[in-house]
Amino acid sequence: MMPRLYRISAPLLAGLLFTACETRVRVYDPYRHDYHHWDAHERVYYDRWARETHHENRDYDKLNADEQREYWEWRHQHGG
Repeated sequence: MMPRLYRISAPLLAGLLFTACETRVRVYDPYRHDYHHWDAHERVYYDRWARETHHENRDYDKLNADEQREYWEWRHQHGG
């Protein structure tokens, strides 16, 4: 028999994990005044940008303002 704690927490944990997977982060592009969903699709573009422009591939939010601007300029020239 499953202890009471496990019977209660298992559905809660499953709900939290499922919700976490659905979380979408929106990133604002201040140069074009639009938003982008930072998801697997955007990550493909970001990885490509880092490779093609010889930037260190680190988290977007760790880039300085000039590097973020460079990314968004590149991004809008390569598919939106």
